[in-house]
Amino acid sequence: MSSDKKTILIAEDEKPMALILERKLKLSGFEVKVTHDGEKALATIAEGGIDLVILDLIMPKLNGFGVLEAMKKQKLKMPVIVLSNLSQDEDEARVKELGASAFFIKSNVSMEQVVKIVKYCLKIKD
Repeated sequence: MSSDKKTILIAEDEKPMALILERKLKLSGFEVKVTHDGEKALATIAEGGIDLVILDLIMPKLNGFGVLEAMKKQKLKMPVIVLSNLSQDEDEARVKELGASAFFIKSNVSMEQVVKIVKYCLKIKD
């Protein structure tokens, strides 16, 4: 990986999950910022410097759908990986329609897979 580290925003209200993701991504060479609600996630994205967002759908203040809608409205272009416990096909279709790069069910994806997906979305070669 090049010397300029990519910065990942984790928007996840389940603190243990956020912590595990944060540790794994830092160990994989990424800078990581963490927020626990949708409003803070949008504020952090607006500050700039975020290369990719890992987004939960069920969060306080503003859910993941709201974050995606606001990003689309503000023409904020960056890869968004949705990790959710919601497993309805219509949820996956809706997040893709709103611009998400990928959608995964938390219980069906390992941390190693998340890192691979992040690298793929950022076009980073292993």
